[in-house]
Amino acid sequence: MPNPRKILFKVLGGQSDANIPFNDLVRLLLRLGFDLRIRGSHHIFSKPHLDEIINLQPLGSKAKPYQVRQVRELISQYGFTDF
Repeated sequence: MPNPRKILFKVLGGQSDANIPFNDLVRLLLRLGFDLRIRGSHHIFSKPHLDEIINLQPLGSKAKPYQVRQVRELISQYGFTDF
């Protein structure tokens, strides 16, 4: 299992959005304190004090690039970098 900080830097770097493993992105969001609800293939992440939710679906074993960008924008907007 990769280090969560490495995954965070990879997501924030934006150079490899198409190569982020889906399970690593899920682990990162859980580590950042998001709650997870699963409905079929939809992994829905939320936080009590946020209005936004993040809805992820795997593309094979990888995360979809546009969803990685959504995660990056949310992390940047709210400054979620503390574990």
